[in-house]
Amino acid sequence: MEPARGAGPLDGIRVVELAGLGPAPFACMLLADLGAEVIRIDRPVAGELDVAPELELLNRGKRSVTLDLKGSDGVEAALALIGRADILVEGFRPGVAERLGLGPDRALARNSALVYGRMTGWGQDGPAALTAGHDISYIAVTGALHAMGEPDGPPQIPLNLVGDFGGGSLYLVVGLLAALHEARRSGWGQVVDAAILDGTLHLLTMFHGMLAAKQWTDVRGGNTLDGGAPFYSVYETSDGRFMAVGALESKFYQELLRVLDLDVDSGDQYEREHWPELRRRIAAAFASRTQAAWIERFAGTDACVSPVLSMQEAAGHPQVAARTAMADVDGVGQPGVAPRFSEHPGLRPGSTAVPGSSTRAVLAEAGLDVERLLADGVASERRE
Repeated sequence: MEPARGAGPLDGIRVVELAGLGPAPFACMLLADLGAEVIRIDRPVAGELDVAPELELLNRGKRSVTLDLKGSDGVEAALALIGRADILVEGFRPGVAERLGLGPDRALARNSALVYGRMTGWGQDGPAALTAGHDISYIAVTGALHAMGEPDGPPQIPLNLVGDFGGGSLYLVVGLLAALHEARRSGWGQVVDAAILDGTLHLLTMFHGMLAAKQWTDVRGGNTLDGGAPFYSVYETSDGRFMAVGALESKFYQELLRVLDLDVDSGDQYEREHWPELRRRIAAAFASRTQAAWIERFAGTDACVSPVLSMQEAAGHPQVAARTAMADVDGVGQPGVAPRFSEHPGLRPGSTAVPGSSTRAVLAEAGLDVERLLADGVASERRE
């Protein structure tokens, strides 16, 4: 039997997300992008949100039900939704879900095949588990932050891509799908403990190997891949823009020298004593022309040179445009679905869920007394 095309490879998987911030919502967004039904349980919020709910893009493709989880009726309604789910995701500090009455013991008692995903910064145990933190806190202690930046300057913050979304969200998704595969085989669910600390350390595996082999030094800006090498760095152009150079292999390095019109012995590429002078000459070459001129000169070459573009400019890059890697959903430009699947061509992000917009429908599907829950203030819905 051929798979259904278009719905996404996770079609038929139901996810319940307990509303939070950052990495857990991003993980659930990714599941929704790939076809899972994601029901986000939002809690009542007084006043206006800082960002219009329609622009909370991490909620795209989801459905939202608003429940007051401070009372037993709200918790019981949430458990009814969890009882029908394949996956539950929460991103609270350790112990919070238990205090709400929605911890693993109670959730798995309701649904023994449930995959219970927990997203934290420090993990569920250890001396820092209950302390506050943010992306920068977690990547700082792993060595990742220390490795980024100029040798004579402070570490540079890589947005929250390395910790929250790389070491956090993506590892959570891998864990959820692995546990779901096992649950489908065995009939038993389990808890997935995804910590940004753990995931970020795991991302550094190759570099630990290089350290052990003495091919890497634990000094910021002193290595081949951290900007220390002049052929793997960023250079300013005459108009104050930048070009990124990644000519690691000899054949790419030779192409770089050719386009820059530099008379340099390519055999000395990895001789560190030549690096300061090589950097000076490469920098001078790039400073002689505008970014646009260098884009034209490097077009179609294998020198591994690219323009440094802003997020707003990225949509106009020919490769981004050719792959339609950016999407317009409800008038809002945003990244499209990734990765891509041969049996599900044309996957597009769904509309962004406004808190409470699906309350009535979701509760009815679970067989709950919607009118009573709304009348008692346990549930609320979005009113236009």
